[in-house]
Amino acid sequence: MPDLIIRGGTLVTRGGLVKADISVEDGSITAIGPELSGAREEIDARGLTVFPGMIDVHLHFNEPGHTDWEGAETGSRGLAAGGGTVFFDMPLNSVPCTVNGLEFDRKRAALEAASITDFGLWGGLVPESVQNMPELAERGAVGYKAFLCDSGLPEFPRADDATLFAGLQQAAKLGLPVAVHAENHELTQALSRRMLKDGRTGVRDFLESRPLAAELEAIQRATLFAQETGAKLHIVHVSSGSGVALAAEAKARGADVSIETCPHYLTFTDEDMERLGTVAKCAPPLRPAAEQDALWSKLLDGTVEIVASDHSPAPPEMKSGAFLRAWGGIAGVQSTLASLLEAGHFERGLTLEQIASLLCAEPARRFQIRHRGQLQPGNFRGVVRRTIRRGETIYRDGTITAKNRGQLVSPVRQKPN
Repeated sequence: MPDLIIRGGTLVTRGGLVKADISVEDGSITAIGPELSGAREEIDARGLTVFPGMIDVHLHFNEPGHTDWEGAETGSRGLAAGGGTVFFDMPLNSVPCTVNGLEFDRKRAALEAASITDFGLWGGLVPESVQNMPELAERGAVGYKAFLCDSGLPEFPRADDATLFAGLQQAAKLGLPVAVHAENHELTQALSRRMLKDGRTGVRDFLESRPLAAELEAIQRATLFAQETGAKLHIVHVSSGSGVALAAEAKARGADVSIETCPHYLTFTDEDMERLGTVAKCAPPLRPAAEQDALWSKLLDGTVEIVASDHSPAPPEMKSGAFLRAWGGIAGVQSTLASLLEAGHFERGLTLEQIASLLCAEPARRFQIRHRGQLQPGNFRGVVRRTIRRGETIYRDGTITAKNRGQLVSPVRQKPN
């Protein structure tokens, strides 16, 4: 007897929109079809749209060590309220950073104790950590994160060119991707020093200190290194249509590149940053409307493959006061799907199937997470009115209902040569 039947919803599947029932047993979908019967529990989904559970591949829950900024206890609940069932936590903002096996184990234990959604863990790629990459892979890391510019945290230094190249070589052997924050370090540092020397500290000054050219150069360099080493490269939070185009050109030349953007780059511009102030500060910064339009064009035509939140929370006092001193991160883990529905589906004709690919299917495919990302037998699923993780309702109509904690998810990969 199935544990659960979701009755009569409109399912967002790879083949299109299908009105059908879903049968769930032992945490997995066992059947999709009309008039399924015999479950212990039923959910009436008639009139509702049923998406696969969202996989947020890029966020910061600051666990362990900075849970006062926000940890997985509240963060995973925000994700669940937005229709998410899995997140990949970045290696920085926790103390210590996740750059070796010991810290991976510490973070895993902290998340298993706090999270109601399942999770994967990024390892860190920093100077002197290349030798730790195999032990992170053995523990189930989804990949390795590197900053090509100053991360803002002394404990997570940037990957210089030698570190990046060596890390990509090692990642290629391990069959795992390297994710890069792509901004040119020398350019952004020089422009920032000049700005401070001249006493310029406003929003527009900050924007000019992190120009589009810094993003484009770093994308070009990272994709060149990836192609040379044969590594998988994931470019996080691409802020511009020009950046997407440059990454797509490298992909056309044979580089194994995936492209991610975030809701804030799709919904806000540099003018909004001037209007809103510190709450909209992020890096790379928000871009002009023309670049945003180009970014939407690349997302609509399928060039952008993944949308992630880059949820980066901080205490209110860190997001207030002088603009240059304010924390450079935007908190929005709960609103990724809602943003794509409003600004994408209703305003620009982005299909529901495209949204499901961006948030669910492509994250699962790119990062080799089995049995996730699609509504099909063997997979898990979730909806915004009611989010279900491995058969358990963890969120329903504004209330967190989870009784069990999340589990680590790891990529399916071949053993290194």
